[in-house]
Amino acid sequence: MNIFRFEHPEYLYALIIVPILFVIWLAIIGLQKKKWNKFGDINLVLKLIPQVSYRLKNWKMIVLLFAISSLIIGIANPQIGSKLEKVKRMGIDMIIAVDISNSMMAEDIKPNRLSSSKRAISKLVDDLEGDRIGIIVFAGKAYTQLPITTDYSAAKMFLSTVTTDFISTQGTSIASAIEMGRNTFKNEAENNKNTDRNKAIIIITDGEDHEEGAIEESEEAAKEGIMIYTIGMGTLKGAPIPVYENGKRVGYKKDGEGHTVISRFNESLLQNIAKKGNGMYVRANSSNSGLNYILDEINKLNKTEIETQTFKDYESRFQIFAAIALLLLLIETLIGERKTKWNSFNWFNTTNDTKNDD
Repeated sequence: MNIFRFEHPEYLYALIIVPILFVIWLAIIGLQKKKWNKFGDINLVLKLIPQVSYRLKNWKMIVLLFAISSLIIGIANPQIGSKLEKVKRMGIDMIIAVDISNSMMAEDIKPNRLSSSKRAISKLVDDLEGDRIGIIVFAGKAYTQLPITTDYSAAKMFLSTVTTDFISTQGTSIASAIEMGRNTFKNEAENNKNTDRNKAIIIITDGEDHEEGAIEESEEAAKEGIMIYTIGMGTLKGAPIPVYENGKRVGYKKDGEGHTVISRFNESLLQNIAKKGNGMYVRANSSNSGLNYILDEINKLNKTEIETQTFKDYESRFQIFAAIALLLLLIETLIGERKTKWNSFNWFNTTNDTKNDD
C-alpha cells in the first residue's frame, strides 16, 4: 500500500508561471507579425527570410514550458510512502459543534464571532496529541462537516471552508447538534467495537437557541458517558447582525418594526447545558476563546489507547522529474529555428510557415 504526497507542496504555486509565460509568448508572436505587416503582405515578407520557422520557435517554447513544469514539480519533491506503521496513541474522542447561524457574524468579538471561533479551533487542533476530532456545524439544523479522525490537517482544511452559507435553515438548534454528536459516537462505537473511550462534545455558540430540547439532549448525552462543554461567543451587551450582499456589508438585520436586531447570547442556557452534561461553561471574549480552559479540563480525563496507521518512511521521487527537466532542456537546445521537412504539423495555425516549407 502506497500513498503519494509532496514534501513541499507550497512550491507548486510556482506552476502559475507556465500559463503566464505561454500567454506572453503568444503576445510576442502577435506583436512581431503586426510589425511585419507594416512592411507589406506578410507572405512576401516571409519569403525574404525563408529559413525562419515560427513553428519551430513554438515547439522550442512548448518544450521549455514542459521543462519548467517538471523542474517545479521536482523541487516540490513528490514522495511515496513505502512503510506502513501502526502507531498507538493515547487520547479521547471529541466533537466540536460550531454555530454558523447569521448571528455568529456579530462583531462584539473581533473580527466576528464565527471567525474568532474558527481561529480558536484551529489553534486547538495544533495542540492536540493523539485525540480524535470531529466537526459538526449547525444553525436551524445540524450537519457533520468532518467525521471523527486523527487527520488534523484535514480538520483544519474543512474548518477553513465553514461559513454561514453552509446551512439554508437559519436559527440556532443546539439540541440538533448534541443529538448528531450522540449519534456519531454511537456509530463509532458500533463500527470500532470500542465503547471505552472518553467522549466530549464542545459546543461553540452565541446561545440564542431558537429550539427546545437542548437541556434534555445534554442529559441523555451524560447518561451515555458523553461530556458536554459549552463556550459562549459574544458579550452580554450584544451586537447587531451584519447583512451582506456580494461580500459587502449593506446594513444590519432589522425586525418587523424596522428596529435593528441586537444579538445577545443566552448565558444561563449554556451554563445549564454544560451542568447537565457534566462539563463546564466558558464565556469567550476578544482576547480568549475559552477553548484552552476546556482543553485543560479534557486533558485531565483518562485517555484510552487509539491505534492509528501512518506512513513512517517516504521515498523521494524528485530525481525523475529533475531528469525529465534536463532531458527536455537538452531537446530544446537541439531544436533549431530553421525549417525542416519533418516538421509538418501546424499546431499554432501558422499558415505562412506551411506555404514556405518547401
